[in-house]
Amino acid sequence: MSTKEGIPETGNRYNLNELAGAFGDLGTLVPFVVAYIVILKMDGAAVLLGMGAALIVVGALYRTPFPVQPMKAIGTVAVGQAAVAGLTASAVVAAGLVTGIIWLILGATGLAKRAADIIPRPALLGVILGLGLSFMLEGLRMLSANPWVGGGLLALTLLMLSRPRFPAMLVLLLIGCAIALIEQPELAAELSTINPTIELPSLAWPALTWSDVWLGTILLALPQLPLTFGNALVAITDENNRLFPNHPTTENRVAVSTGIMNLWSSAIGGIPLCHGAGGMAGHIRFGATTGGATVMLGVLLTATALVFGDSISLLLRVFPQSVLGVILFMAGAELAMSSKEPGPEKVDRFLVLATAALAVLNVGLAVIFGVLGYHAAKRGWLDL
Repeated sequence: MSTKEGIPETGNRYNLNELAGAFGDLGTLVPFVVAYIVILKMDGAAVLLGMGAALIVVGALYRTPFPVQPMKAIGTVAVGQAAVAGLTASAVVAAGLVTGIIWLILGATGLAKRAADIIPRPALLGVILGLGLSFMLEGLRMLSANPWVGGGLLALTLLMLSRPRFPAMLVLLLIGCAIALIEQPELAAELSTINPTIELPSLAWPALTWSDVWLGTILLALPQLPLTFGNALVAITDENNRLFPNHPTTENRVAVSTGIMNLWSSAIGGIPLCHGAGGMAGHIRFGATTGGATVMLGVLLTATALVFGDSISLLLRVFPQSVLGVILFMAGAELAMSSKEPGPEKVDRFLVLATAALAVLNVGLAVIFGVLGYHAAKRGWLDL
C-alpha cells in the first residue's frame, strides 16, 4: 500500500536507499554539533550518544523517517552568546532538562494538541513554506563559500535524484570526503592518529547549579518554545500524517517524545533535541521511506560516540560546507513543496505567503500572525 505521495507504507526497512536517506539531515546536524563541541566545549560523546539513542528509539516506534535534530534557537543563542552572556555547556544541559520537563507536561496533559488545534490551515502551510525557504537560503549561503564546487555538486545531485534507485546521498558523501581531503591536506594525517577508545559519558544533572538552570531557562529554553511548537510539533505532525497515513501520530505523542529525549540527552550531558520538519523532508528527499533510516543513523552516531568520543570534531571535518549546503538546500526544497494546498480564496493565499515570509525570520511570530490573520479574515476585517 502507498500514500498519496507515492511513499510505500511498510515496516522498517534496512537497505541502501534507507541508508542514503539516513544522511539527509546532515545539513543541520553537523554544523550545530561542531559548534557545540568546539565553541562550548561540550562532550562530543554525550552529544552524539544522546542523539543517536533517541534516533534508534524514534525510528523503531514511529516507523517513519521521523527526525531528531539539535534545537536551532538554543544552539544559535548558546554559541553566539557564549562569551557575552557567560553561557556554558552546563547552561545548555540545564536548558535541555527544562525543555524536557515542559514538553513532557504539555504532551501528558493534552495541552499540546489543544494549542495545535488553534492554528488554521493557511498559517500551518505558511510556516512549512517559510521553513523550507529558510533551509534553502541557508543552503545557498553554505554553497556560496565555494560557488563553482557547490553549484556543480547541486547539479550532480539533481541528476542523481532523478533516478530513484540511485543512492545519490552515498555518492555525494564520497565526493564530499574527497573534497575535504583536497581542501584540508593535513586532514588525512590527523585522521590516521585516531585511536578507538570506549568511554561512557557521566551523569550531568548533579553538577548543575541554580545559575545554570536560570540561564538555561531564560536565555535558551523559553525562546526556543515558539520555534519548537511551530516546526517540531505542528508542522512535523502534519507532514508525517500526510505522507504516512498508515502510521499517524498526534501532537501530544510528539510532545511526549520530545520531552523524554531531552531528559535523556541532558542527563548524560548532551544537547537539546527536537523533531524538526525539515529533517523528515531531508531524509525523504534522499531516499528514506521508513524508520529504518533513522535507526541506522542512530546506530552509526551511537557507535561513533562510544568508540571515537574524543575525535568526533575531527571526524566531522570530512563533511565540507559545499556538501552540507546541497543537503540543506534539497531538504528545504522538499519541505517547501509540501506546502501546496492553499485555499481558493485570495486571502488564504496571502496568509500562506505572508506567514511564510515571517517564518523565514521567526517561526513564533509567524504562527501568531497566521492565527490572528486567519480570524481577522473570517470576521471580514481583512479583505484583499
